Amino acid sequence: MYFNYAAVALTALLPLCSAQTYSKCNPLEKTCKPNPGMGSQFSSDFTTGDGALGGWITTAGKVTTGGQGAEFTLAKRGDAPTIDTDGYFLFGKVEVVMKAAPGTGVVSSIVLESDALDEIDWEALGGDTTQIQTNYFGKGDTSSYDRATFVNMASPQADYHTYTIDWNKDQTTWSVDGNVVRTLNFNDAKGGSRYPQTPMRLRLGIWAGGDPDNAPGTIEWAGGKTDYTQAPFTMYIKSVNVVNYTPAESYTYSDNSGSYQSIKTSGSTESKTTSEIRSTTSTTSTATSSSSTETTPETSTESTTSSKTTATGFTTTTTSPVGTTTSSASDAASGSATGGSGASTGVSNTGTPTTGSSTGGAGSGSGTSSSSAAGSSQTVPLSTNAASAPGAFMGPLTIMGLMAAMVHL
Repeated sequence: MYFNYAAVALTALLPLCSAQTYSKCNPLEKTCKPNPGMGSQFSSDFTTGDGALGGWITTAGKVTTGGQGAEFTLAKRGDAPTIDTDGYFLFGKVEVVMKAAPGTGVVSSIVLESDALDEIDWEALGGDTTQIQTNYFGKGDTSSYDRATFVNMASPQADYHTYTIDWNKDQTTWSVDGNVVRTLNFNDAKGGSRYPQTPMRLRLGIWAGGDPDNAPGTIEWAGGKTDYTQAPFTMYIKSVNVVNYTPAESYTYSDNSGSYQSIKTSGSTESKTTSEIRSTTSTTSTATSSSSTETTPETSTESTTSSKTTATGFTTTTTSPVGTTTSSASDAASGSATGGSGASTGVSNTGTPTTGSSTGGAGSGSGTSSSSAAGSSQTVPLSTNAASAPGAFMGPLTIMGLMAAMVHL
């Protein structure tokens, strides 16, 4: 009984203190249930009220909604409000309209994460009003911290900006208000072995990287110790739009390689052509297709030029390589979870709504770092700098720290 209580207590602390080295079931280590798919498109307009939280799982704290969207508030020490999508997607485009939280050491996070510990991040530090950080990790590898970059931009805390991650099998791009600020190619991530390529959920959250109990490296990376007397600190998310390039009812790891070729899809879903998937607006047309054979996602890369009006009011035109055409499958996989509703007010979830597992909370990592962003080529409408930062989803937690935290519990 005590062991079970201690395990639960340890899990609860992970959102605040640990690198993303925890997964409820890591499919690279053992056989796990299939990941439930979110369908071909998922969107939430949080300005419409709490109904827009349908299709999300609250993994830590409490998230409310108001006129500015979803509110993630750090009001006291230990707060780390976090939500995850309850469905997964395999390659896709994620757009989040966010106003980051102020406050030294306070971290606002937009994170794509997989059960195999692949990860793609945006992270804004509350005390840094001129930059935002990009980062990625593959298979939970934290042997080095040289993958982060900082992007110079107007204050992330003062205004809403649209943060986009466009992720396909060949490359990943990060964009701010339609401007590509970083490009990561598959082969540049240790020959592809550390390129994120397994089914992801989207995680949104806020946490105190500057908490005095965190590792010194984490506190330094976060910009210094958090002064809780200045709380509350609030991150606002106005809206989210996800286009799933490989829509399916579920995703199954066929082996422990962690390669995208090993992921099998099942279930008949709506599929989109490359041009339809690449639309930069929230309205897209779809073509429905299904097959009776389980398949591995097939993708093709294109370039496309699009024009859009950003959250800050100006219009940008950008040409970026992307695009994936996908094949969906039917053949229901055993163990796929169902439930949850994507039909709530403010949420559209095309496909079969499902419920997935969730772990941890939002955060970033710690440790020593090198000064280069290895394996990334950058297009720089907004200037970028190599980050000398620990990165990852959250900072390392020592055994002594765990013991002390558990004693407090």
